Amino acid sequence: MSKYKTAESVSPHHPDKLCDQISDAILDAYLEQDANARVAVEAVGGHGKVFVVGEVTSTAKVDAEAIVRRIAGDCEIEVRLVMQSPEIASGVDNGGAGDQGIMIGYACDETPELLPLEVILSRRLNQFVYKRWPFDGKTQVTIKDGVVVSIVASFQNAPTAELKEQVEAWVAQEDMVNASSEIDYHINPAGDWNIGGFEADTGLTGRKLVVDSYGPNIPIGGGCFSGKDPSKVDRSAAYMARKIAVDYLKIHKAKEVICRLAYAIGYEQPLEASVIIDGKQTKVEGYDLTPNGIIKALDLKKPQYEATARYGHFGHNAFSWEAATKK
Repeated sequence: MSKYKTAESVSPHHPDKLCDQISDAILDAYLEQDANARVAVEAVGGHGKVFVVGEVTSTAKVDAEAIVRRIAGDCEIEVRLVMQSPEIASGVDNGGAGDQGIMIGYACDETPELLPLEVILSRRLNQFVYKRWPFDGKTQVTIKDGVVVSIVASFQNAPTAELKEQVEAWVAQEDMVNASSEIDYHINPAGDWNIGGFEADTGLTGRKLVVDSYGPNIPIGGGCFSGKDPSKVDRSAAYMARKIAVDYLKIHKAKEVICRLAYAIGYEQPLEASVIIDGKQTKVEGYDLTPNGIIKALDLKKPQYEATARYGHFGHNAFSWEAATKK
């Protein structure tokens, strides 16, 4: 029975990604001055206005409007940031998780990035096209039994004929593409387009969770990453779950590993810490999975997050949560 898999990628100028970058750039600015800053910032933007809202408790002084203008250009900006709820703060102050939730980590042996093939191909194609046309855009790749059978590419300001040439050039040079004899191309399928980003559509922090994680064939916990300091386990524990998955994949020479962590607000130990190695489930052992333990192990209090908001949080080998630990 044939097995199809499809994944998409969006460019850094997609409206949702602009909002993710705004949120994480503001977080980085706070962490630059105050490593213990508590930050939960979201942005919504579109049609000439960006609204920044959230909770911040910090000694730092940050010009959020300047950050928005650097990323989004000239626009009307409204900022509404208040202190973190004292009830939430009390649980975090005692070392507990900043919220309840389930976090998923994943790793597989399909690609050097230890991510699914369809995810990496859609991302690489997007990055390739973005170098030529650094605007709003999307790509999508469908594989059947490991062979590329269809490609979708829509990019702002990219004439269809030229974009088709670029996509075909990428297929010809991309070593990981095992292409069918006739790929079904859909290039600017609604026609050429020149209005994109916030001018064409609205964006919202955290709306590209599947693109940010492991693609639509892998479950996600549901929590957004961007704009949140590492006391929020939906970010920090998701990073630790990825690290555990990478570790177990290499230690066991496995094909696929899924790690699941679950937390309750104000409670420091996970309620679940399990790992599924090639279909067999076992307990996670040998890691400090308290929020403070994760933050220390992965060095998460330093500014580094704006870069994660561009092309997903995993598979870049640029962050502590991607490096396997020999155990």
